[in-house]
Amino acid sequence: MNVISRKKLEAFWRGHPDSKAPLKSWYNTCRKVRWKNLDEVQEIYPHADLVGDCTLFNIGGNKYRLIVKIRYRHQRIYVIHVLTHQDYDKGKWKDDC
Repeated sequence: MNVISRKKLEAFWRGHPDSKAPLKSWYNTCRKVRWKNLDEVQEIYPHADLVGDCTLFNIGGNKYRLIVKIRYRHQRIYVIHVLTHQDYDKGKWKDDC
């Protein structure tokens, strides 16, 4: 899959250094797969959830939330938000899904 964009991940981990290793791991895993649907995503990430048009991932032992849009047909993942739980709980991200 083509992950767009790593820059959003990097910007987040600069402010939250403990997120760097899990975000890099997620990124590296996604670059190697060719998912066709959410069931295939959940084979690797069992707690991935679909909310509207977005797929949510727990990052760093559920400390952070990664919100993406996956376009299976085009093999692209668009990073929409990387959030702390405090920001996630505000729910503003739902407007983008």
